[in-house]
Amino acid sequence: MTRPSPDPKNSLWDFMAYYLRFLRTQHNMTGETVGRLIQRSKSTISRYESGEYRLTDHDCEALDQAWNTGGLFSTLLHYARLGHDPDWLRQYIDHEAQATVIKSWHSNLVPGLLQTPDYARAGLMAGGVKDVDAAVAERMGRQAILDRENPPTLLVMLAESLLELPCGGPAVMKAQLAHILDLSERPNIGVRVVPKAAGHHPGLDGPFMLLTVETTDVAYVEAHGGGRLVTSAPQVRAFGLRYDWIGQYALPECQSRDVIARIMGAM
Repeated sequence: MTRPSPDPKNSLWDFMAYYLRFLRTQHNMTGETVGRLIQRSKSTISRYESGEYRLTDHDCEALDQAWNTGGLFSTLLHYARLGHDPDWLRQYIDHEAQATVIKSWHSNLVPGLLQTPDYARAGLMAGGVKDVDAAVAERMGRQAILDRENPPTLLVMLAESLLELPCGGPAVMKAQLAHILDLSERPNIGVRVVPKAAGHHPGLDGPFMLLTVETTDVAYVEAHGGGRLVTSAPQVRAFGLRYDWIGQYALPECQSRDVIARIMGAM
């Protein structure tokens, strides 16, 4: 089944997806043939053209060379990475659903995969979301990946300060902390806390996520009103290094659980 092309006017990412299909048809090539050109599967090419997956540096260089574009795809990729993506959440959720490993650092809010419905509702209401019920249902639906037969490895680092914020009130937050403790006991989920005593550390620049999807690692950076997908291998490695450095300030799992339990008891 052929996936529809995205609207090329939505963003540079969607234009690249649209133009990939346009040039493929202009060259009378199938998805399988293009896949052989850039060492990708036919299904991956289909996902590139629908905007579900995004082209990498390797893909763009190979396409530019094969089709003699004068570096068009590589140039588009460069500029697409510079700005915020208005559709970043959909892209993130698509990758999240397929990820085998998810690593994340959060300093302001509990990540969606660990949220309770009441905590999610409080945050969405504070953010001015119009259809809160639908948004909560969608967020809870994403958590199904944690209960599937082969769930992803989920490694989360949280700032101690965010655990102390009574989002939704003390009762809601207490239940949220208890939920984090329950999930942290699963063999595929690790939760560590960066204490306030750590002072200044690399995580103060803001939250981000690292995901392993098939054989590719990507990073997501959140921002108000948008977000940014990072696929460039050097940049993804830089985020991986930052995650490791933040980990130098984090408490071990057992001590992290003790901190969460202490904060929960004080609620």
